Amino acid sequence: MGKIKNIVFDFGGVIMDIDRDKAVRRFKEIGVEEADTYLDLYKQNGIFLEIEDGSITPEIFQEKLGAMAGRTLSFDDCVYAWTGYVKGVEACKLEYLSDLRRRGYRVYILSNTNPFMMSWALSKEFTPAGKALSEYADELFLSYQMKMVKPSVEIFQYMMEHAQLQAEETLFVDDGLANVRIAEQLGLRTYLPANGEDWRPAIEKMLE
Repeated sequence: MGKIKNIVFDFGGVIMDIDRDKAVRRFKEIGVEEADTYLDLYKQNGIFLEIEDGSITPEIFQEKLGAMAGRTLSFDDCVYAWTGYVKGVEACKLEYLSDLRRRGYRVYILSNTNPFMMSWALSKEFTPAGKALSEYADELFLSYQMKMVKPSVEIFQYMMEHAQLQAEETLFVDDGLANVRIAEQLGLRTYLPANGEDWRPAIEKMLE
C-alpha cells in the first residue's frame, strides 16, 4: 500500500461531537413538534434533506419550516435549531488538523451539512480563538454547495477529481457506516470512529 498523503474528515460526529436529542428539543422549542421524525445522525429526510442536498434555498427552508411550526421563522431561528446538534468541538482535534497540515498532509472536510450550520462553523464564533472551520483544512466539500449528499458515489468522485486525490493515498474518516462502505468501494482507506471518540491515536497508527 502507498503512503497516505490526504486525509478527508467528516464534520459532524468526527470533528464536532453531536447531540441529536438537543437538536430535536430545539426544533420543538421553535414550534416543530414532529422534529423527531425528520432528524437523523447521518442522513436527513424531507425538507431537512432538501436543504442539505441544496435542492431548496435557505429562504424556502425557512418558509416550509415556518409552515410546520405554524409561525414565521427567521434565519436565526433556524441557526438556533440546527446548532442544537453541536455538543462541542474539542480544541485538540482542531490542533491535530493543523498539525497534520504542518507535517505536509493535505486535509479536507466532506460534510452533509446546510447553510444554517455553516453560518456558525464558517464564522469566528466557531472557536474561542476566533478561527473558522475553513482555517483548519485545505478545502471544504459541503453537500448543499455541491448539490449532492453522502453516501452517493458522485459526491466522492467529485471531491477526488476536484482535489486530484488518488484513492490509495487517501484516508477517509467518517462515523457513518454507509459513507465508509462507499469510500471503501472506491478504493479509499477508511476509519470509522464512534461519535465523541478521540480518533487521533488510531489515525497516527495508520500514518506510520
